[in-house]
Amino acid sequence: MGIPSTSCLVIHINWPKHNELGRIPDACLEEAAGLALAIGLEISAKRIVKLRKPSPKTLLGIGSVTELSAEISQYLNQTQKFVVIIISNLNPVQQQNLERTWNCKVIDRTGLILEIFAARAKTREGILQVQLASLTYQRSRLVRSWTHLERQRGGLQFIGGPGETQIESDRRLLSARIRKIERKIKGISRTRKLHRGARKNIPSLIVALVGYTNAGKSTLFNRLTGASVSSSNQLFATLDPTMRKVQLPSKQSVILSDTVGFVSDLPHELINSFHATLEEVKEADIILHIRDAAHPSSDAQYNDVLRVLKELRVEKKPTIEIFNKIDLLENKMILFNRVKRSDGAALAISAKTGEGCENILKMISKQFMFNETKFIYDIPITNGAAVAWLYDRGTVSVYKNKRHSIQLTVNWDEIDAAQFEKKFGNFEAKLTH
Repeated sequence: MGIPSTSCLVIHINWPKHNELGRIPDACLEEAAGLALAIGLEISAKRIVKLRKPSPKTLLGIGSVTELSAEISQYLNQTQKFVVIIISNLNPVQQQNLERTWNCKVIDRTGLILEIFAARAKTREGILQVQLASLTYQRSRLVRSWTHLERQRGGLQFIGGPGETQIESDRRLLSARIRKIERKIKGISRTRKLHRGARKNIPSLIVALVGYTNAGKSTLFNRLTGASVSSSNQLFATLDPTMRKVQLPSKQSVILSDTVGFVSDLPHELINSFHATLEEVKEADIILHIRDAAHPSSDAQYNDVLRVLKELRVEKKPTIEIFNKIDLLENKMILFNRVKRSDGAALAISAKTGEGCENILKMISKQFMFNETKFIYDIPITNGAAVAWLYDRGTVSVYKNKRHSIQLTVNWDEIDAAQFEKKFGNFEAKLTH
């Protein structure tokens, strides 16, 4: 006989601000259920609870708590492995009071996302980041609730005098573990910085894929690079950043970076803990913002991602808006017209079927072309390596044979020009306007 799965009741709190932000309650409830399914929970029921003002003791009003108590008691009679998931952030007192009232485990939104991240993390960095976020979260959960949290005796116990409380002891131990993990993550961050420094010696620009979780970033990443990154239809299927080099139609090489998906009201513990991972977004030259065009709350998800990008201070970077999953739309023309009217760079595609994907690399090329300048080089005919390098890294628009040299007009940016000069010397490049 297999191990029985844990059943759960998923409760989505519908705040008034959600309607103002364009979040559809039913879509939010389905996202909440997706979060529960992502860690293998069996959903017994899903509920939407409207709430205007939070209760300091239980978050939910007394009427909702009482009504849900009867329903939860029925589930507890059927199974011993049952948990209530509340898609909102609970403070420690609220969580404790609900657990006492309902006589079962209660997990809030941050705790649930941490569980998913812990199940998804594969690399050493990802595991450390989840541990850091989890310990930070646990430290905030320390509340006085049991008798063993009374003051411990100091020293050898038979010596008088009060010692530290169990809470203080637990907080001190957690803080020590947090500092230890932070040091390890800083070491990994330094290694990443060295890798980025090494990449800067090779003139490959970076394109970061960002977007709401399950928007199809990894599917698109695989299609553009030929990689096999996990792209299952799950929330937070990708945690650890993956990078691959691809060649643009202009023959310029760029590095594509697949990043962790964002979610509405992303907990600060996660933003802070995954700072090292999100640094790849901060280092990007262009951002591809992948959107789920078929999702009923697509615009709200867009704003949620934009808020995180603002926190990272990268919202002003050149961005291409990618409307994905057009294969799920009944009327694509509405979206196509919207894309045509867009003020910024935008495309409508299906990463699953490939429709429109051929235009992505072309648009990236155009974005980089905006920053390019024409340089004229006189290369000695004996320096074939420099000529080959120019053809490989830039776009050669004019080629002229001279008596002792080859004159090439190359389109690229000033970073490429500086890299070339550092490697081969100054060949009296003349800047033209």
